[in-house]
Amino acid sequence: MFPDGGTSGIAHAIQLALAPVFLLTAISALLAMMTSRLARIVDRARFLESRVIEDSEQVEKQRAELALIARRARLVSWSIALCTAAALLVAALVAILFLGASYGFRAGIPIAVVFILSMLGLICSLSLYLREVFISTRTLRFAGSTLRELSRGTGGRPADS
Repeated sequence: MFPDGGTSGIAHAIQLALAPVFLLTAISALLAMMTSRLARIVDRARFLESRVIEDSEQVEKQRAELALIARRARLVSWSIALCTAAALLVAALVAILFLGASYGFRAGIPIAVVFILSMLGLICSLSLYLREVFISTRTLRFAGSTLRELSRGTGGRPADS
């Protein structure tokens, strides 16, 4: 089963699999963070939906915020899906390493392709997550002022010329 005469092939496969296993650990931490963020987004949407507002101006603001929250939820959801796909590809990479060591076939090209695909999934996932963070901080409000207004020192008031 091990073409090079025993345990040395599997030992080498274990050595090669260490880096992808650490990568899986990092991806799982990212997934935990992303799912926590999605849970907070969902909680905010439920809170807004539970409030009944009679004022038509407030209803429009609430609908606009709910639309924004829905967009953020979609971004984080896609980010989670792509991050999960990256994790699955890394797990497949580890399996290919062991199959290659066990059955003696050249696994270089499949390993490279799977690794590249997992990195592309991770890049796309993190890009979507970053986009969601930008959206959430752009619309963040403190005492009626956006974070952008506060960072510029205008505090919601027109800047002095």
